[in-house]
Amino acid sequence: MRVLGIDCGTEFTGFGVVEQAEPGKLRYIAAGAICSKKTSALPEKLSHIYKSLCALMETHHPNVVAIEEVFYSVNAKSALKLGQVRGVAILAASAAGVALAEYAPLAIKSAVVGYGRAEKQQVQQMVMRLLALKELPETEDEADALAIAICHLHTSGTLARQAAGR
Repeated sequence: MRVLGIDCGTEFTGFGVVEQAEPGKLRYIAAGAICSKKTSALPEKLSHIYKSLCALMETHHPNVVAIEEVFYSVNAKSALKLGQVRGVAILAASAAGVALAEYAPLAIKSAVVGYGRAEKQQVQQMVMRLLALKELPETEDEADALAIAICHLHTSGTLARQAAGR
């Protein structure tokens, strides 16, 4: 199974592609960030993010796109912009015919670190270890996107084992 994890953001949208070819073996495929110009209007940013995500799906052929669920924010304006980016990510997955999974931030950290209140540095360290990377992911956005993909692979693996045990 190949998963495209997306860490939604208006300036930097992180992406990470992780594959599980055999049980217990995760393989890093790609990671990066879609950068939007600070000076661009929101519609331009959303269009750029959409086109970039569509190109990533065409290049990497994921089986699933995984994103973070909406979380509550003190700043309503930021939360609305984030929701719009999430909508673009959902649309890109749907347009490509790729299944979508959403995970709460606590679930992502628990799946990767084992603790839902883990710090960013702990997530980065575990992503590096789980994917056998030689160094930390370049940005927090990449690390978060890889963590979201890993969360889906761990969660779907657990659900499959539970179903097999019935």
